[in-house]
Amino acid sequence: MTDRFEGYSSGLSAPAAHGFAITPHDSNDLSEVTRAVYVGTAGDLALVLASGAAVSFANVAGGTLLPVRAKQVKATGTSAGALVGLL
Repeated sequence: MTDRFEGYSSGLSAPAAHGFAITPHDSNDLSEVTRAVYVGTAGDLALVLASGAAVSFANVAGGTLLPVRAKQVKATGTSAGALVGLL
């Protein structure tokens, strides 16, 4: 398959090139720091950002793409589901 953009560097404003399912956990870091988090099922989302700051997003609608560099998704405080980390 041809990839016309293979030779270009991927900045933070570029589309994601990789994704992985996120299972919230109160102490485990994600396998990689995200570029964005996709929320498939509505609910609250508790994150630890790349900077170490803990933040919560209330009532995130299903189908939302949050452009956040998250290193952890907490189980406590997260009711949103079908989460995908994008890189």
